[in-house]
Amino acid sequence: MKPAAQADDRIRDARGTSVIDTASDKALAGAARARSATTVFGAGAMVGVLGGMIGLGGAEFRLPLLIGMFGFAALSAVILNKAMSLVVVVTALPARLAAVSFGELGAHWGIAVNLLAGSLLGAWAGASWAVRMRSATLYKVLAILMVAMAAALVVTHTAVIGSLDLPGPVQIVAGVVAGFGIGVVAAIMGVAGGELLIPTIVLLFGADIKLAGSLSLLVSLPTMLVAFARYSRDGSFAVIGANLRFAALMAGGSLAGALLGGLLLGVIPDVVLIPGLALILLISAVKVARHK
Repeated sequence: MKPAAQADDRIRDARGTSVIDTASDKALAGAARARSATTVFGAGAMVGVLGGMIGLGGAEFRLPLLIGMFGFAALSAVILNKAMSLVVVVTALPARLAAVSFGELGAHWGIAVNLLAGSLLGAWAGASWAVRMRSATLYKVLAILMVAMAAALVVTHTAVIGSLDLPGPVQIVAGVVAGFGIGVVAAIMGVAGGELLIPTIVLLFGADIKLAGSLSLLVSLPTMLVAFARYSRDGSFAVIGANLRFAALMAGGSLAGALLGGLLLGVIPDVVLIPGLALILLISAVKVARHK
């Protein structure tokens, strides 16, 4: 039994769902469920557009909306974000695989296996840590990871990433370690992790950006499923069933927005778009860190 001072500040309702400790936060969560379908779908579409314009799913932008705009507690927001990210990845996978031949992917299957050797363990570990954290701690961890995502976004889209050309055994170890870290981050934030996987594949294995995008999805999907399986063992997982309509609407909006964002790809110059998106993440990080 944990000492009272160290006890988790989340309480659970009769269904085992993690709920927020204060009356004001409970009111916010109730307000989220009462939002109109148009508002929820529109928020998802906005996330999809932002992600689509840079060729990603946009889950890192969805998470702060779930917390700040819709009032979900940190862990509930992460689990909902993971569920919606999974829908987006599964939907995007056929289109992405059509852009790269199976023969080409097959020739590089070792890259996916190398990263998966670490990311599957990382996903389980990250989800395990998330369900055990105090809510206040999880908010701060999420804020730090948003800052890291902003930095990764800027580096990936503004710097020329070359290959490290590591010796074989060192490359394998580096791939496992990198995969573990990415799995942890993806599980804790509820994202697919493509914003980290793509530059990692380019940097460690020298793959071109198009191939890296397809390989990242092959790594993301099983990694997300492992984190999802771990979250399903916690009572907080019930948040999906309690908010199924909400999640379906927001995921649908994200998919529609991603299509629109893809059409807008290149319309806004990267020199304007990338700093703007990074700034959104930084502002979101500050708000999440201050969330009570």
